[in-house]
Amino acid sequence: MAKTGTTGITRILHAAVYSWQGFRAAYKHEAAFRQELWLVIVAIPVALYVGNDIAEKCLLIASMIFILLVEIINSAIEAVVDRVGDEHHELSGRAKDMGSAAVLLAFFITGLIWFGCLFY
Repeated sequence: MAKTGTTGITRILHAAVYSWQGFRAAYKHEAAFRQELWLVIVAIPVALYVGNDIAEKCLLIASMIFILLVEIINSAIEAVVDRVGDEHHELSGRAKDMGSAAVLLAFFITGLIWFGCLFY
């Protein structure tokens, strides 16, 4: 049984609502997420145009969505750290830095995929 006491389709519907709330919160409170979302919106038509086949088009689009996924996780980490307190703590700084590094790696992965699809 789920923590909320709901099961089956009700649990799935609740999860969908919570996910939508997460997207809205990320867009409202995170400038980096907004910028990356608009980058994805622009990149999707480009991916559909430059991809040679359906697999390549999907890979190009999925790599862009991967950036959003990692950014949401990074934002969640930052929100939890900020919730704990404003004072400087080595572990808080480390957690935020590691989340930022994860976003950077997502960009590197996406760049490699786009480079490979565009030039090979």
